Amino acid sequence: MTALIAAPLLLPALMAAATLIFMRRHRWIGAAISIAGATGLLALAVYLLSVASRGTISVYALGDWAAPFGIVLVLDRLSAMMLLITALLALPVLCHAVLTGLDRKGWHFHPLFQFQLLGINGAFLTGDLFNLFVFFEVLLIASYGLMLHGQGPERLKAGVQYVIVNLIGSTLFLFAIGLLYGITGTLNMADMAARIPALPAADQGLLRAGAHLLTLVFALKAALLPLQLWLPRTYAGTAAPVAALFAIMTKVGAYAIIRTSSLIFGDQAGAAAWAPEVWMMPAALATMVIGFAGLLAARSLRDLAAFGLLGSTATLLVAIAAFDRTVLTAGLYYLAHTTLAAALLFLVVDLIRLRRGRYGDTIVPSPRFAGIEPLSALYLLAAMALAGLPPLSGFIGKLLILQATLADPWAAWIWAVILGTTLLAILGLARAGSAIFWKSAAHPDNRREDAATAKPDARLVELLPACALLATLVVLTVAAGPVTRYMDATAQQLFAPTHNIEAVLGPAAGR
Repeated sequence: MTALIAAPLLLPALMAAATLIFMRRHRWIGAAISIAGATGLLALAVYLLSVASRGTISVYALGDWAAPFGIVLVLDRLSAMMLLITALLALPVLCHAVLTGLDRKGWHFHPLFQFQLLGINGAFLTGDLFNLFVFFEVLLIASYGLMLHGQGPERLKAGVQYVIVNLIGSTLFLFAIGLLYGITGTLNMADMAARIPALPAADQGLLRAGAHLLTLVFALKAALLPLQLWLPRTYAGTAAPVAALFAIMTKVGAYAIIRTSSLIFGDQAGAAAWAPEVWMMPAALATMVIGFAGLLAARSLRDLAAFGLLGSTATLLVAIAAFDRTVLTAGLYYLAHTTLAAALLFLVVDLIRLRRGRYGDTIVPSPRFAGIEPLSALYLLAAMALAGLPPLSGFIGKLLILQATLADPWAAWIWAVILGTTLLAILGLARAGSAIFWKSAAHPDNRREDAATAKPDARLVELLPACALLATLVVLTVAAGPVTRYMDATAQQLFAPTHNIEAVLGPAAGR
């Protein structure tokens, strides 16, 4: 069974090669292979989650080389959960791209999409820091191509900025890895966690510096203040379905912070124990304010969705920055919600843009457009989900975070900022919805004159991917009890790093 842990890496790699072969001559076969691969990945993620939910940590050593010398893939509750969220996101986003024709604006959309999944899955499964860096690079290289898919000067400008920011991040990542390897003599995360308690006092300062530098790199990926400036422009500048897939990219940064802080820099890490907690909480709170305040200043729906993603990711980072098991349980529930809710909003924005002709996704009144009724309903539900309004899962997630942080020293700030920014989100999303849907009924030029440039009607089939994401949020709401129990067990497993160390290095290593 443990060999199946490598399947989430092999499947997209094979699908990428297959789509590359067929796309030139039989484009529809390439698209079908890509969708079949995403469907298979979802089935595989469900199976691996069922395995991880038993509480055991499974390890697969590539080439049968044991850790810490060989490359290992580690499947625990957290990595299985992240694989499932990625698969639940990827399938509807891919279907949306095929149904709306985005994949036909270039030859390499499907191979890049599959390589993106390969990099993301690898980041969630790898057991050592160097391969985490490698998988970061794989997913970033694929994201560079996806971001520029469809071209355009605005997209190219934002793409250059995105590439430069990530090159700086990759350089800092290498510095952090080199520093930690120099101190501990290993890059395997479990082995590093086992060796750190025995480090001499003279190395504690360097260890703390390495912890800060590594978390800073992951904070850049998660768009934490003051490293968040790249996100709104990048996500608003690319195609909306690509931005929907990128909703998981910030969570890769959040995942890496959770993984390294709980396993390597936890209670046993001496001077580096929970090192980022000094600056991470105020930075996350400030990012939340900037993200949700940006909704009020957004000029287009893609800006709106990008700032919403920034604000909701910051809410997740607040839960992580508490470095507390109970708060992390709430944060993990919110992680699933914010990823799917932000992707849903991006897909709805794309459906609206395609039908507004020359008005595109700008937040201005326009003539009524085809399919305005179902799209207004979808926008309302997506906005409610992103803002965290009842009855959807965002409300439960925020409520869990507020309840869990009651005893936190930052409790007053957390409550004030979450409640205040929720109000900002409601105002910003309502302003956009009012301009696009409500005022369109009274537009003086209400003659559907843009029919020549806009899509003729909202075909039911094009709404299905967005409806599927919405249905997933409904399931997350209805099954909040079992889901939070899984998240609580996940947080318990993370805050007991000995289990991970013993699973990777053997029972003797944890003593």
